Amino acid sequence: MSLVEIDGSVLEGGGQILRTALALSAITGKPVRIYNIRAKRSNPGLQQQHLTGVIAAARISNAQVTGAVKGSTELVFKPGKIGCGEFRFDIGTAGAVTLVIQTILPILVFAPCRSMVTITGGTDVPWSPPIDYVRFVMLPMLGLFGVKAEVRLVRRGHYPRGGGEVVLTVEPSKLRPVEVVEFGELKEIRGISHAVRLPAHVAHRQASSVREYLVKAGVKVPIDIAVETYEQGRDPHLGPGSGIVLWAVSSKGLIKGADALGERGKPAEVVGEEAAKGLLENLRSGMALDEYMGDMVIPYMSLAGNSVVGVSKITLHALTNIYIVERILGVKFEVGGKEGGPGLIRIVST
Repeated sequence: MSLVEIDGSVLEGGGQILRTALALSAITGKPVRIYNIRAKRSNPGLQQQHLTGVIAAARISNAQVTGAVKGSTELVFKPGKIGCGEFRFDIGTAGAVTLVIQTILPILVFAPCRSMVTITGGTDVPWSPPIDYVRFVMLPMLGLFGVKAEVRLVRRGHYPRGGGEVVLTVEPSKLRPVEVVEFGELKEIRGISHAVRLPAHVAHRQASSVREYLVKAGVKVPIDIAVETYEQGRDPHLGPGSGIVLWAVSSKGLIKGADALGERGKPAEVVGEEAAKGLLENLRSGMALDEYMGDMVIPYMSLAGNSVVGVSKITLHALTNIYIVERILGVKFEVGGKEGGPGLIRIVST
């Protein structure tokens, strides 16, 4: 099979191109050559979390890989037969475990048996989905496509020390098309506010700030935010770190999320307000999916066929994912709406 050539500098020009290309290569058996990897980033090439994603995809799909070294801007990935069972991958830094999950989850859906994957690294770090978003928004929404997966959080890991651990379990699944356009009536807002190696009041203040902001904005549905804290001396994390993930549930069973991370010098009240504001902005559009799910579902739409989704915001990430999927699978998408605004994304041919 001839190599599919992928320019890693197109559109968003980041790690998403690599993750999607590896997953689709493993699933289809088509070898890929990705060049100009992360060309638009200040530190181009493979960083540790990307390298871990490559290693994980290669091990699961029994691939031959050249260029899998830190800093590499070119990679050739020739997949073999997809395997299954138990795997363990250690990023070795606070690199995002959730981005490794993004890479391998689609592959494991097509595996011949159940898989359990332990990943260590960062669970709640900047520029990536927090683990609670994956647990309570991403996986339930991918369940609409028939994906059977769950994540168990063993230990949180924050920047810069990492040390987090999660266990991803995936059952082989047959994907089905999805048509979800409108979110429906808001029924409840839930969330988790956490603080590790920090005083418990940090997590409580984050949660209180969310409630105050949402009530002031006129939200009338139940708001249930769990608070996760640890006693000094009994905290298993490297820390310190805090964050909050919110998710809104609709009358149709659809879920949208938003999140914010704590950082040194950033008041807990600001963290909560940031997440609440992000959630309300996503709800305003009335579309079925939040902006993050809007790009995450693209590979699953293409593999399931004949799907259409409404998204709160068409992002450059989504447009980039569409470009890569079309390049590898030969399917065609239609995007109704402009980048930065709400819109519809549909498969027009497979």
